[in-house]
Amino acid sequence: MAKKKPLVYVTRKIPTEALARLHQRCEVLLWGEELPPPREQLLRDIADADGLLCLLTDTIDETVLKAAPKLRVISNMAVGYDNIDVAAATKRGIPVGNTPDVLTETSADFAFALLMAAARRIPEGERYVKDGHWRTWSPMLLMGQDIYGATLGIVGLGRIGQAVARRARGFDMRILYHGGSDVEAAAALGAQQVDLETLLQESDFVSLHVPLTQETRGLIGAQELRLMKPTAILINTARGPVVDTTALYEALKNGEIAAAGLDVTDPEPLPADHPLLQLENCLVTPHIASSSQATRARMAHMAVNNVIAGLRGEPLPYCVNPAVYPDKP
Repeated sequence: MAKKKPLVYVTRKIPTEALARLHQRCEVLLWGEELPPPREQLLRDIADADGLLCLLTDTIDETVLKAAPKLRVISNMAVGYDNIDVAAATKRGIPVGNTPDVLTETSADFAFALLMAAARRIPEGERYVKDGHWRTWSPMLLMGQDIYGATLGIVGLGRIGQAVARRARGFDMRILYHGGSDVEAAAALGAQQVDLETLLQESDFVSLHVPLTQETRGLIGAQELRLMKPTAILINTARGPVVDTTALYEALKNGEIAAAGLDVTDPEPLPADHPLLQLENCLVTPHIASSSQATRARMAHMAVNNVIAGLRGEPLPYCVNPAVYPDKP
């Protein structure tokens, strides 16, 4: 009699090749809708699951873990994992995996693209043309901010922050940073470490690259925005709650800063009638910084590798709670 395959619940469609690998080794229950599974659906579907492959949009808390008594592994297809109660999973001996490093360059590309689009008012220009307003060339039309030679302040000089800094060097930008422990990498990039106040006061562009923690929640609020130049542009591809949304709206509306480019928001997604979406100087994209075909495929394979290892009783290749392996060095 053939051994029964373990059941893995996958909370959304993932790239085909990675999903096929999972099907070869496991029984797969896939939530195939565009939106995340509703809470009650998640609790029902996970009841008999041995493994869980989830996304940032899925809240995996104590209640979910209680609903899944057979669960042996959780794999988050993301670098971050603030959607998972890791402490609760660790208490149950459940390893939690993520997909680190793979999206560094792709995310940095997008952060810099967002910076450039906001600085040079590219979305406004496109709308201007498509709405039929372009009648002639004008020397004062949609004047933006220069990037070349400007000062870039990076909050969080980790892997993605460093990758953004490498791109900034190609534009001969002065680079300031706050947060980040790799002093040698910073020196190689020509980046100068300063306190947050100095960074905000001196930067023409401020790009956020910090994880969401108790310390970083609301890191950029009304007081911090008032420190920035009225010509400055804020870029957030980190986590939405790092920025106080209400304070940002007021700063943009009142001209305290020139513009913002946001790939993450709070709340996320923003309601269609949210005030931020009514502002011409606020560019918002739907959390797609790492969304290239190659990167998404690599992330999916890494997430599947975590699931397969966990179901085999092996250490996860990318484990965020190694305390579940007390005997491992």
